[in-house]
Amino acid sequence: MTSALSPSWTGFDGYDCIASGPLQAVAMAVKHAIEKGAVGPVLVFDDSSGQQIDIDTRGADEEVATRFANTGAMDAGEGTAQHGLSALPTEHSAGSSLPADQRRGRGRPKLGVVAREVTLLPRHWEWLAAQPGGTSVALRKLVEEARRVRSHKDKARKAQERTYSFISALAGNLAGFEDAARALFADDRPRLDGLIASWPQDVRDHVIRLASSEGTQVSPSKPDERAVAK
Repeated sequence: MTSALSPSWTGFDGYDCIASGPLQAVAMAVKHAIEKGAVGPVLVFDDSSGQQIDIDTRGADEEVATRFANTGAMDAGEGTAQHGLSALPTEHSAGSSLPADQRRGRGRPKLGVVAREVTLLPRHWEWLAAQPGGTSVALRKLVEEARRVRSHKDKARKAQERTYSFISALAGNLAGFEDAARALFADDRPRLDGLIASWPQDVRDHVIRLASSEGTQVSPSKPDERAVAK
């Protein structure tokens, strides 16, 4: 099993799963399924968010494979850009002609911190300034502690959101959808399992997969074999 944070996508032909795994493999499987007369609708989902995405499967197999060859690497390396944040400059970024050891002054090493404007009430600033290490250190400690304490709740919330995105797009017309959505956000897993028991197997399995707050997912299927089987 792999982490849900690893880039993963899933393609569906109606209620039947075509493939799950790297986008390149899923795109190829979707292309082949369409060529073989998929009933449809053929939809592709980003497993990290549950959102439906549009992919271009036009062209020869080689073209499609090349088009999506580096998708996983781009997601990992361009995450900050996708969220509107700028990547930190490297030690040899443009405009820096001196080696890193000559440019860096004496004192503590760089920590990769980023400056942002924060608006607080005067009493908040007073409290922060009185903490050991000063304001910046106190803020970092508060954030890290909050992340640690809320880690499980944040994972559960993200699991609920991605699951709801998926079922809204694919299972909205299935029996018990509204009650299943309520059970999902109520964190009532036994009731959710019971309500989706009559749903098509592939849809049900994917809901269970996305709803897991442990961040686990099934091993990627063999896209070409599943597409042929359809």
